[in-house]
Parts: sequence; structure tokens; C-alpha cells
Amino acid sequence: MTDATPAPVSPPSRRARVRAPELIGKGGWLNTGEMSYTLADLRGRIVILDFWTFCCINCLHVLDELRELEEKHRDTVVIIGVHSPKFVHEAEHQSVVDAVERYEVHHPVLDDPELATWKQYAVRAWPTLVVIDPEGYVVAQHAGEGHAHAIAKLVEELETEHAAKGTLRRGDGPYVPPEPVATDLRFPGKALVLPGGHFLVSDSTRHQLVELDADGETVVRRIGTGVRGFGPDSFSEPQGLALLPDGKVVVADTVNHALRTYDPATGVIETVAGTGRQWWQGSPAEGPALEVDLSSPWDVAWWADRVWIAMAGVHQLWTYDPATGTVAVAAGTTNEGLVDGPAAEAWFAQPSGLAAAGDRLWIADSETSALRYVERAGEGEGGGFVIRTAVGAGLFDFGHRDGAAGQALLQHPLGVTALPDGSVAVSDTYNHALRRYDPATGEVTTLATDLREPSDAVLVGEDIVVVESARHRLTRLRLPDEAVSVEAVAHRTQRAATEVAPGALTLDVVFTAPTGQKLDTRYGPSTRLLVSATPPELLAEGAGAGTDLHRELVLADGVTEGVLHVSAMAASCDDDPANEYPACHVHQQDWGVPVRVDGSGTSRLTLVLAGLGA
Repeated sequence: MTDATPAPVSPPSRRARVRAPELIGKGGWLNTGEMSYTLADLRGRIVILDFWTFCCINCLHVLDELRELEEKHRDTVVIIGVHSPKFVHEAEHQSVVDAVERYEVHHPVLDDPELATWKQYAVRAWPTLVVIDPEGYVVAQHAGEGHAHAIAKLVEELETEHAAKGTLRRGDGPYVPPEPVATDLRFPGKALVLPGGHFLVSDSTRHQLVELDADGETVVRRIGTGVRGFGPDSFSEPQGLALLPDGKVVVADTVNHALRTYDPATGVIETVAGTGRQWWQGSPAEGPALEVDLSSPWDVAWWADRVWIAMAGVHQLWTYDPATGTVAVAAGTTNEGLVDGPAAEAWFAQPSGLAAAGDRLWIADSETSALRYVERAGEGEGGGFVIRTAVGAGLFDFGHRDGAAGQALLQHPLGVTALPDGSVAVSDTYNHALRRYDPATGEVTTLATDLREPSDAVLVGEDIVVVESARHRLTRLRLPDEAVSVEAVAHRTQRAATEVAPGALTLDVVFTAPTGQKLDTRYGPSTRLLVSATPPELLAEGAGAGTDLHRELVLADGVTEGVLHVSAMAASCDDDPANEYPACHVHQQDWGVPVRVDGSGTSRLTLVLAGLGA
């Protein structure tokens, strides 16, 4: 059901005097030279808290959005990343240390494995940004992506206001860069075997491709400048690699939101898809490849006469056709979750690994800790492609458990590799393991443990060569005849469920347009709200799409717990009638809110997209 009426917008409330809670994190501080900080130590500076977790593609987008602001206002603004884990692996301190280096986080990070600060600030989603003024009061909260412009405007206002009051303190911030470590690879992402037997590896943190000798260790050459960029010889955190029929390699240039090709024979790098800009809702999703925006392509594979793209940033699969020079969406709705069925109706959650195997394209769907696949629809399924799940239960269930696929568990896998016997190996990244799924028996086993964040693997004869991303190397293993025995563990996300009353539940998404902007209604409603639930039976009324950021929901009788999936988007433009082409910005966020039905629970759920809640 679609409501065509304009969405109400919350009145400006950014000057509400709410004292910021203290920063607490059992894991301590990173990027500060071993110093610890309190909010009192930061008084006089504008503090931006970035609640993030390193598995989250939206969090990685926000890290990139904040880089310009961080540099421009370095003497007045202190950005602090509050690392708030979803997965068990992300609660390990060394994993956070690795992630801070891997993604070039150039500001202090508070490691909060028990979500203490997350709870103090009543955060509900990754990523969430909280702005604290120089006097220590919370003045704004933003969930999701697309808020850098609004925060930059607010920072300028706060600088002017507090400079006049004498409460602004300029100077160097607390950031202390860690000492660089010399290794041939640094957090490599993916690999392939070139026709001559050498390996080509995406050296993601160093923004290069590296060709290694057949021993997997000796560097033959480096491709790219090694400096983040979108120039003719530059990459930005490249990931997936696939060999094309003409001998070139297609590269998922992830943070450049582009596909590039590299010709091993000539050394030439070309851009074949993407503009360098990130795709947003409402942008074209098909057309000439060099004119359509992409969003964090994480892996690529040649299958069914196309390059298939794991478009992690929008939870979809796309294709690129070199013959016509076009791209198009192949599967997924942009909604985040685990839903099978016809390709156009399926839901993914950050697909990050692809492997072609005959009539199937295998997918490592990382945020649902799932192994899935694409195949052509059978008779009675309407033609086209269909998505099916082999292993995985959903966004909040993960672990390390072997056995029948229906009850087996993975933890944020990033890679999948087709094996000669028809089975597949899964780079089970956050379990530090290599797993195997056999379609013939429906069984999941463990092939190897004690790997460190394996993100991909390639076959070389009877061996499998694993990209051990957090050990910065390729590791050669003999494929075992028998599985490794491990103690089974199962986990759910540690976020506490929100207790809600049975029956009617009012949902409000708060959005306050940035200063100097208004909702963009030139082409119709400027807001969008999509609501669904897992299990679907949780909602008796209120599911579906609309344009109002307010929704009356009804919880069904007899369902006591589940997850509400809420996706909100708002577009705002410069409020200047004299400007024929005003600058516009899209703000969007997806929430997965665990809920438990209880007689004493709340009957109102408020989610902040931008502004301040009640």
C-alpha cells in the first residue's frame, strides 16, 4: 500500500540540551598512542561519534564520506569511531586493530565489545553518527549514509557559535597513527591463477594488484600507484578478480564503485563500468556501463556470458555485458535480508563472494552468514533466474556448526570456491576456517581451521590456496580427504531486543532536513518507508512500501518475537528559489530491530534518520 501524501518532517531540534554520556569501552582506545580519553578531555572540540562495525558495508561508506570533513576541520573536529560489534569475531580486540588498519581509519577508535556506549546513546543501527558540541551536549544524531553534507553544515554553525562564545578550542587532535608494518601484501582480498601459473592478488589496503610467482610468495610486479585514487593507474581498495575470455582480468574496484580491466599482456588498466560515484536509490540501475553508478562491487565472476557482480553496497547482483557495454540489475531488491525466489524478488545482505560452477553461480552472502546460489528457473517457475539458499538462517543467526545444511552455521563468509567434485569450499571468514558444502549429501563440514580471516581461495592442482587476509599472505593447503572435527557453537547478535506491547505499534522515523535545505518534492514525494518482518507473520498490518515516515503497525497474535526491518530514505535540496539547479542529497538507512512482545512493552518505536529523537 502506497501513501502519496508528503511525509511530515520533525521540527528543528538540534539545540536541545542533552548532556552526552561518557565514552566507555572494555577494549580500550586505538590510534591514540595508548592514551585514554574522556569527554572532559575533549571539551572545546566538536566531537563526532561514529558507531560502526567493520562487517557493515554502510559503515565503510560512512568512513569514506567523513574523510573530507575530517581533513577540512582537523583543528576543530574530533571524530571518534565507537566500534560496536555485531559478530562474535568483531568483539575480539585484535580484529578491531586489524580493521582500523585495513580500512585506513585515521581517527581515534574506542573498542566497545560489550556495546556499553552503544546502549548509553540508545543507538539502534549501524552506522549511527552523533554530534557533540564543544560544551559536551548532543546536538544531532544521524543513522545510515548520506549525512556528511548535513554534518559539515552543522560543524560550520557550531564553529561560528562557539568561537563567538569563547568555548571553541582549536589545535591538534588526539589521533596518533600506528607504526607501519612491512609485508609484501597488506590485507589482501581476492586472488586468481593466471594462465601462466602466477597468482594475481588484490592487495586491498595498499590499493594495488600484485602478481606473485607460482610459489605464492615472490613478488613479480605491482600494478597501480599504491595511492588511493580513480586515475588511470590507481585503485581504491580493490577486491574481486575474474579472468575474461579475452585474457583480460576484470577487477572489482570497490571503493571507486567501478569495474576496471587489467591486461596482463600490456599492463593497461581501463575503466569499463561505473562513474566513480556511489549509486543511490532513484538512480538508473541499467544502461551504458560507464554512465551508471555502482555501489561497492565486492566480487566478480564470468558466468552465463556475463560478468556477474556481487554489489555489496546495495545487496544485489548486477551484470556487466562486455559485448554491449551495458550493466543491469540481475537479482535483489536492495532490501537487506535472506529471501529466496525469483531473482527480481530475492533479498541479499552484502553479497561478497562469487564462484561459477556449471549451471550454478554460488554466492557468499556475508551478512546473513549464508551460502546461496543462482540457477535458471525450472518449469513452472516463470523463467529467468531463481535464488536459493543452501546454508544460512538470516541476519542474526551465525556460528560454527557442521552437519546437515538446514542446521549448519557459518559466520560472515566472504569467499566461495567451486571444487572438482561438485562441492564448494567456503571461506568462512569470521570463523577463521575453510568449510565445505556438498550438494549431493546436503552436508557441511570443516576442511581447515586456524586460518586468519580467509577471504577467498583458488584451486591449484590438488591443493587449495587460501587468501589469509589478516595474516597478509597466501596459504597453500592440501585438500583433505576427511573433515576436521570442531566443537559446534551457535550465536545470535548480542543486541538486546526492544520490548513492544502486543497489538498496535506506532512507528516514527525522525528526519530533520539540514540547515538551508528542504525536502525535495519537485518530482513527487521525497521520502520512502519500507517495512517488513522476520518472520513475516509478526506483522498483521503495516507491512509494505509508502512515502510517509509515520506508520501504524499491528503485531499479530501468537508471535512473541522477531525482527522488524525498516528502510527509510529522504531527499533534501538547497532551499534557494533563485537557484535553478540546487544541490541535493539523499539520506538513507536500513534498520533490523529485534523485538520481543511483552505486555509491559512500548507501543511506539522511534528511529532517527537525522535530527534528534524525543
